[in-house]
Amino acid sequence: MANKTITIKDMTGLEAMSLMGIEDRNLKVLERRFDKEITFRDNAFIIKDCDDYTASKIEEVLLTLYEVARKSQNVTEQDVTYACRLVSKSEKVSFDYLSSSIIGRTLTGKAIAPKTIGQLDFVEAINGYSIVFAIGPAGTGKTFLAVIKAVSELKAGNVKRIVLTRPAVEAGESLGFLPGDLKEKVDPYLTPLYDALHDMLGIEQTEKLIEKGTIEIAPLAYMRGRTLDDSFIILDEAQNTTPSQMKMFLTRLGYNSKMVITGDITQIDLKPNTKNGLIDASEILGDIEEIRVIHLTSDDVVRHPLVQKIIEKYSSES
Repeated sequence: MANKTITIKDMTGLEAMSLMGIEDRNLKVLERRFDKEITFRDNAFIIKDCDDYTASKIEEVLLTLYEVARKSQNVTEQDVTYACRLVSKSEKVSFDYLSSSIIGRTLTGKAIAPKTIGQLDFVEAINGYSIVFAIGPAGTGKTFLAVIKAVSELKAGNVKRIVLTRPAVEAGESLGFLPGDLKEKVDPYLTPLYDALHDMLGIEQTEKLIEKGTIEIAPLAYMRGRTLDDSFIILDEAQNTTPSQMKMFLTRLGYNSKMVITGDITQIDLKPNTKNGLIDASEILGDIEEIRVIHLTSDDVVRHPLVQKIIEKYSSES
C-alpha cells in the first residue's frame, strides 16, 4: 500500500492548531482510531501505508472537523472520537447542526449544546413532550443536559421552580439516621445535579434559589401526596425505583410542568428479583402521545474515550 495525502489548501495556522489539538492530541486520536501513522506538514496530512477506502474515511473526518475549526471553535479529542465513530458506521456527521442547538450558557458564558445526535434527540424531546425518559449508560450527559435545560426554562420564565429528586436506595429511603437537616441528608446523593447547577448559576446563586424554594431538592419518598404545577421536575437514577415509586412520581405532574426521568438500567441497586420501575414505566407508557422514551447508547458517551470501551465490553459480556 502507498502513502496517501489529504490537503486542505485554505486552512490557516490557527485552524490547523485547532484541528491538530494541543500537542497533536487530536491527530493521535485519529491515528489510534484508524491504526495508521499520520503526519502533518504544509496543510497536508500524509497517511502511511493506506488503502483508498481508509484514506477516504480519514478525509471525511478531517474535513468535518475542519469545518468546526473554521468557525473559530476548538476541536476536541471528544469531537474527533465521535466523528470517527459515525464515519466508521457510514453515518453523516454534522457538528454544525449540533453546535447551533445551544440550550444554555454557563456562568462564564460558555455555550452548552448537545455533543451527539442522541443528545440532540434528548433535548428536542424535552422541548416537545411533557414527560421524557432518558435511558442510557454513564457518561451520556443525561443528568447534565436535563439540569441545564431546567435552569434555562427557569431563566426564561417558562416554569416557576425546579424540583430535583433521586431515590436514596443506599439508605433504603430511610434517611433519619443521617446527621443534619433534610438537605444535608440528601446532598450526598445529588452531587451530579449540584455540579450542573453550579456550572449554570454559580454556588452562591444556587444556594439562594434553594433557600427561596425556587430550586427544591428532596428524596423521592418526599414527593408523595403532592401536585407539582409550573415546575421542571427531574428524577435522576430512576433505575433504582420500584414500579409503585415510579407511578407515585409520575402522577405528581401538574399543569404547565415537565418531567425528565433519567436512568442507567445497567447500574441497578435494587434488591435482586425486585421489579424495576424505570423499565416497567418505559414499556407501559411508551405509546402515550405526550411521553417520549429516548435510548442513549455508548455512541453518546461524552467522557473519556475509554469509558465507551468499558461500557461496550461490559455490554458484550452480559
